[in-house]
Amino acid sequence: MKTDDYRVKPDLPLDLSKIPSEDNGGLEREEGEKHFRRLRKRLRELQELHYAERTRGMLIVLQGMDTSGKDSTIRTVFSGVGPAGVKVVNFKKPNSREIEHDYLWRVHPHAPRNGRTVLFNRSHYEDVLVVRVNNLVPKERWEKRYDHINDFERMLTEEGATIVKFFLHISKRYQKQRLQRRLDRPEKHWKFDPGDLPVREKWDEYQQAYQVALQRCSPGHAPWYIIPAERRWFRNLLVARVLVETFERLNMQFPKPTFDPRSVVIPD
Repeated sequence: MKTDDYRVKPDLPLDLSKIPSEDNGGLEREEGEKHFRRLRKRLRELQELHYAERTRGMLIVLQGMDTSGKDSTIRTVFSGVGPAGVKVVNFKKPNSREIEHDYLWRVHPHAPRNGRTVLFNRSHYEDVLVVRVNNLVPKERWEKRYDHINDFERMLTEEGATIVKFFLHISKRYQKQRLQRRLDRPEKHWKFDPGDLPVREKWDEYQQAYQVALQRCSPGHAPWYIIPAERRWFRNLLVARVLVETFERLNMQFPKPTFDPRSVVIPD
């Protein structure tokens, strides 16, 4: 399994309808889950090293249609990771104060500081997705936002941040199954929002909006990965694999102590 096969190449055409959402990377589930456990352990080690080194931040973006598993991915992949260096930020509908500012105003304060790993559960990309599909601002405004976003992410990386972005890819059929599951199980009723159904009616428009955003905003320093998300074990495995490879490319080192550990005597 080569993670580069799932990375969006901005110079190549993209058609989400032709990308399988049930891909398993040629692995059986048992084998995949075994690999995932090793990767998750390695991810914990690397995140601790990243937190200790404190020379750069890590920004992880997750996007996807409803039921694609953003919450579940974060919960599973980062299970056991030290909470001191990890923060999850959820971007909902802008409130009255946020909407009076530029659309990146509410995003920038959450960019990771050195040593921190920040996960965006939805993100600044909503402003070329929801805003575009629902015509919340004129086209001449949202059309410029792809360049804004590229400039924003380039600035973050040039200031020391590492950025990796995941689109959790599912089919419309799979979404229907997951929504029906929420209706059929009383303990899942709280997860069902009737307001999601009008969004589902615009499935094709959202897929087109995602295609454009993925193609136009996947430079080498802030790549998008399309993650087949219907086999949840493979979704978790692939996300963990990309993150481990991303952290390892940083060639991190534990900081040297500012004292001689051999000289320290801990009193009884």
